[in-house]
Amino acid sequence: MVLVIVVAALALLAGLLANRYLRPRLITADDNEGMAVKDLVGPLLTLTVLLLAFVLVTASGSYGKAEVAARGEARALDQLVESAEYAPAAQRARVQADAVCYARAVRHQEWPAMADGKGSAAPSVWSTDFRRAFGEVQGKPVFGMLVAADNKRSEEREERLTQATASIPSAIFWFLLATLTLTVVALGVCLPRRNNRGQLITLALITALLTTTLCIIRDVDRPFGGIIDVEPTAIGEAERQADRDFLINHTAAELPCDADGDRRRATT
Repeated sequence: MVLVIVVAALALLAGLLANRYLRPRLITADDNEGMAVKDLVGPLLTLTVLLLAFVLVTASGSYGKAEVAARGEARALDQLVESAEYAPAAQRARVQADAVCYARAVRHQEWPAMADGKGSAAPSVWSTDFRRAFGEVQGKPVFGMLVAADNKRSEEREERLTQATASIPSAIFWFLLATLTLTVVALGVCLPRRNNRGQLITLALITALLTTTLCIIRDVDRPFGGIIDVEPTAIGEAERQADRDFLINHTAAELPCDADGDRRRATT
């Protein structure tokens, strides 16, 4: 970074020196002639648009990965529940119950926490219990199926949590905001002071478009907390299917968790 700043400063100094000493030798025009401010606004506007477009693509990519990870986690959880059908009755019931509780913990506790770029420890309680149940069927054919599905679930959850954090650093966002401000001010300087209704309307539209783009970038960069957010639809469907499979042979009261995915306290 220091190298970039030094090179840029030297380039600016070289440009000023060239304007002072080389221009009289290379250009025969009068010293009062040259590029006006309005001639420099075009490249500035182009730079602003390109920066916004590039960052928008980056933020959209992060949003897409978050959505794919959320669906992949739900599919892996559903596969885990289906694989448990091949396990003995006790382990099958335990895995299916844990799957329901895991989905509830993700949906009701971890999803709201991801709006702030954080995770929750609640789902980990049930993923740990998954592995304890797997240990009881180690050596049986179903063991490999369960472990493979759980590994996939773990990978997708990790990716989901990774994408919950902002992919665009705050420094870049503030730089874009400063660039947008500078561009709008520079455009305003170049407008005529009279008979400028059309130009003012155009400036307002350009400002609105640039601002909207920056707002969209800010929103999609928080895929679980913005207006355009990833809903827990897939994990909710996985929860319903796991709950359905569990209730075939059991009652809701036998689930080891409450509606929010917290472990039930033992009653005396």
